[in-house]
Amino acid sequence: MAMNATDLENLIRESFPNAEISVQGDDGRHFSAMVIDESFRGKSRVNQQRAVYAALKGRMDGSSSELHALALTTKAPA
Repeated sequence: MAMNATDLENLIRESFPNAEISVQGDDGRHFSAMVIDESFRGKSRVNQQRAVYAALKGRMDGSSSELHALALTTKAPA
Protein backbone atom coordinates (compact mmCIF):
# COMPACT_ATOMS: atom_id res chain seq x y z
CA MET A 1 0.00 0.00 0.00
CA ALA A 2 1.47 3.34 -1.04
CA MET A 3 1.50 6.52 1.02
CA ASN A 4 1.31 10.12 0.01
CA ALA A 5 3.26 13.04 1.48
CA THR A 6 0.29 14.18 3.58
CA ASP A 7 -0.12 10.70 5.10
CA LEU A 8 3.55 10.65 6.04
CA GLU A 9 3.41 14.16 7.51
CA ASN A 10 0.36 13.22 9.59
CA LEU A 11 2.09 10.08 10.84
CA ILE A 12 5.14 12.07 11.98
CA ARG A 13 2.91 14.78 13.48
CA GLU A 14 1.30 12.22 15.80
CA SER A 15 4.64 12.00 17.64
CA PHE A 16 5.75 15.59 17.06
CA PRO A 17 2.57 17.70 17.26
CA ASN A 18 4.38 21.05 17.51
CA ALA A 19 7.04 20.36 14.90
CA GLU A 20 7.63 22.18 11.67
CA ILE A 21 7.36 19.34 9.14
CA SER A 22 7.96 19.40 5.42
CA VAL A 23 7.55 16.25 3.32
CA GLN A 24 8.17 15.85 -0.40
CA GLY A 25 7.69 12.88 -2.67
CA ASP A 26 5.02 11.77 -5.06
CA ASP A 27 5.73 8.17 -6.02
CA GLY A 28 4.21 6.68 -2.86
CA ARG A 29 7.39 5.01 -1.56
CA HIS A 30 10.30 7.50 -1.74
CA PHE A 31 10.20 10.70 0.30
CA SER A 32 12.31 13.41 1.80
CA ALA A 33 11.33 15.12 5.03
CA MET A 34 12.54 17.89 7.29
CA VAL A 35 11.41 17.82 10.91
CA ILE A 36 12.25 20.74 13.19
CA ASP A 37 11.21 20.22 16.79
CA GLU A 38 12.21 21.56 20.19
CA SER A 39 12.44 18.01 21.56
CA PHE A 40 15.58 17.53 19.43
CA ARG A 41 17.54 20.20 21.33
CA GLY A 42 20.64 18.66 22.90
CA LYS A 43 20.16 15.30 21.15
CA SER A 44 22.58 13.91 18.61
CA ARG A 45 21.46 13.83 15.00
CA VAL A 46 21.33 10.03 15.21
CA ASN A 47 18.98 10.16 18.20
CA GLN A 48 16.82 12.79 16.50
CA GLN A 49 16.44 10.61 13.44
CA ARG A 50 15.79 7.49 15.50
CA ALA A 51 12.89 9.32 17.15
CA VAL A 52 11.37 10.15 13.76
CA TYR A 53 11.85 6.61 12.46
CA ALA A 54 10.15 5.30 15.63
CA ALA A 55 7.20 7.57 14.79
CA LEU A 56 6.81 5.68 11.50
CA LYS A 57 5.63 2.66 13.49
CA GLY A 58 7.33 0.03 11.35
CA ARG A 59 6.20 1.34 7.98
CA MET A 60 9.80 1.18 6.68
CA ASP A 61 10.51 -2.32 8.02
CA GLY A 62 11.06 -5.10 5.52
CA SER A 63 11.20 -5.33 1.76
CA SER A 64 7.43 -5.09 1.31
CA SER A 65 6.95 -2.07 3.57
CA GLU A 66 4.85 0.98 2.68
CA LEU A 67 7.91 3.24 2.63
CA HIS A 68 11.07 2.32 0.80
CA ALA A 69 13.26 5.39 1.33
CA LEU A 70 13.19 8.51 3.45
CA ALA A 71 15.87 11.19 3.16
CA LEU A 72 15.53 12.75 6.60
CA THR A 73 16.78 16.06 7.99
CA THR A 74 16.16 16.82 11.65
CA LYS A 75 17.10 19.72 13.91
CA ALA A 76 16.00 21.87 16.82
CA PRO A 77 14.58 25.31 16.05
CA ALA A 78 17.10 28.14 15.78
